[in-house]
Amino acid sequence: MYRILSTNLLCWGPENHDIDDRKPLVVKMIKKYKPDSFGVQEAHIEWMQYLWDNLPEYDYVGVGREDGKQKGEYAAVFYLKDKFTASDSGNFWISETPDVPSKGWDAACIRIATYVKLTDKVTGESYVHFNTHLDHVGREAQVNGAKMIQEKGASFGGVPVLCTGDFNVEQGSDCYETMVSKNLADARMIAENSDDYDTTYHAFKPDEVKCIIDFIFVDEATVKPVNFKVINELVDNQYYSDHFAIYSDFELK
Repeated sequence: MYRILSTNLLCWGPENHDIDDRKPLVVKMIKKYKPDSFGVQEAHIEWMQYLWDNLPEYDYVGVGREDGKQKGEYAAVFYLKDKFTASDSGNFWISETPDVPSKGWDAACIRIATYVKLTDKVTGESYVHFNTHLDHVGREAQVNGAKMIQEKGASFGGVPVLCTGDFNVEQGSDCYETMVSKNLADARMIAENSDDYDTTYHAFKPDEVKCIIDFIFVDEATVKPVNFKVINELVDNQYYSDHFAIYSDFELK
């Protein structure tokens, strides 16, 4: 069994939820749940450096979306470096020119997806972890992003595929329906033991803001989600982000 996790870190944060206060909380949360791999959103270079320094058991793939190097937000995938061999990794921009940093269609921001094939050093099992943060405005860009992820996932020729991310849409949207229109399914909906908690984005006010926009999609033919959970808890009596992280325990068929 493996565990995959997704967490939107929130770039900086408002008063009383500043990045410097929340960085150690995020690390505590990740160490508590010990994912085999996890995807991050809104992770600029300061976040990336902090995670790299404080989670030495993990390595990562990913680049800054603004220049393909270190500028702008990463949609990086972290993985346990002693457990997995990483291969076939890469990034593509959610745009008409996916090989270079670029803004696509009606998007408000440059958006990127990152992926890596992870092979268990003991069992030889492999899965591909995609991670993304789709645009918050552009409906066309959202749908096309979903199509691009579907197409790239299919190019791995049957290797199990999972995709984490902040999709900035809710269930039933055009983008969501595109994501589940072919081989991918929402782990929340098909896991044997699933969490019915009604929000992932909460804006530090979960009693008032209830919005599910963070998802884990899995290739239903090759991945069996056993558990799905929203990490709707405080760390040291504080919020670690304006999103709750989500995770799924899964088996490979």
